[in-house]
Amino acid sequence: MNKTELINAIAERSGLNKTDSKKALDACIEAISAALSDGDKIALVGFGTFSVSERPARTGINPRTKEQITIEAKKVIKFKAGAELTDNIK
Repeated sequence: MNKTELINAIAERSGLNKTDSKKALDACIEAISAALSDGDKIALVGFGTFSVSERPARTGINPRTKEQITIEAKKVIKFKAGAELTDNIK
């Protein structure tokens, strides 16, 4: 499912028109992105939890040259599915 298909599904299930559904989805994505940028954790009961964690710097190998390189530390986004979402998938 891509973004357009998701907007159509939101419009169909909520009774909103497609323009309002797109605005709602965009606002939701912006709010989640802003919270994660601030280092907050987002818990959506029944769906899952988004969080940010820090990966430490480490040594890796360039597969092309076989030379050792240093991979810088970075922040990554993690998602842990909630119990209800997991049960719905089964």
